[in-house]
Amino acid sequence: MIFNNPVIVNSAEILQIKSSNTILVGDQNRNLTIGLFCVDVNENDELKATNLLKSEFPRGSKVKIKPFGFKENVLLAKVFNVKGTKEMTELLVAKELTRNICPS
Repeated sequence: MIFNNPVIVNSAEILQIKSSNTILVGDQNRNLTIGLFCVDVNENDELKATNLLKSEFPRGSKVKIKPFGFKENVLLAKVFNVKGTKEMTELLVAKELTRNICPS
């Protein structure tokens, strides 16, 4: 069977949302700083974007991570809720708080 689900990831827990594009997650063994993939929030919208992420993904929320690579020793990834129904970058794009900077 082939499943067309892009979320082939590891499960973790939100420890802190540091900014609109940087979060800290952890599992039972380690903590990891993640840079959100394809996020470029205008500095005027930074607080609004950070607060939106904090409200939708509160501390302790279980999340799934889909890694895309590293930039300056920070893992770039998309972060989904455990059910895979909500993704942080898509949430920011939907609220027009980030430009879609992903390659086509």
